[in-house]
Amino acid sequence: MHLSVVVLALLPLAIFGLPSLKIGKLQSAAVKGQLMCNGKPAANVKVKLYDDDRGIDLDDLMDEGLTDSEGRFVLSGHETEITTIDPKLNVYHDCNDEKIPCLKKFSIMIPDSFVSVGDKPDKTFDAGVLNLSGVFSGESRDCLN
Repeated sequence: MHLSVVVLALLPLAIFGLPSLKIGKLQSAAVKGQLMCNGKPAANVKVKLYDDDRGIDLDDLMDEGLTDSEGRFVLSGHETEITTIDPKLNVYHDCNDEKIPCLKKFSIMIPDSFVSVGDKPDKTFDAGVLNLSGVFSGESRDCLN
């Protein structure tokens, strides 16, 4: 009977892990790009770099920032995982959409070939120049970002 209580008590730790207990290898990724809205630089647009954890585990925020006056951004971060991290760029904007509540959100997955071992990425994924006035695959609304 006592063993089942111990197993039940430790089960959430086995499933969700301890935030301070990092098992796996330290990996990193970086992304850069430029955001435009109707041909003009999209300044002060929120961008975030995540490790996309599929399933019930929450995504790990690796870096975040705002685009500069020219719409440019560079994000870099690291995370410890057993398997290869799945970095993604999230962009939150209101290009052509200022009066509608919440921000438009879309994600771009960063290829595994841009994941490095260690806390400093060896190379940076260039997302290119993105025109926010278009519609992106998987685009949604985000009120919390």
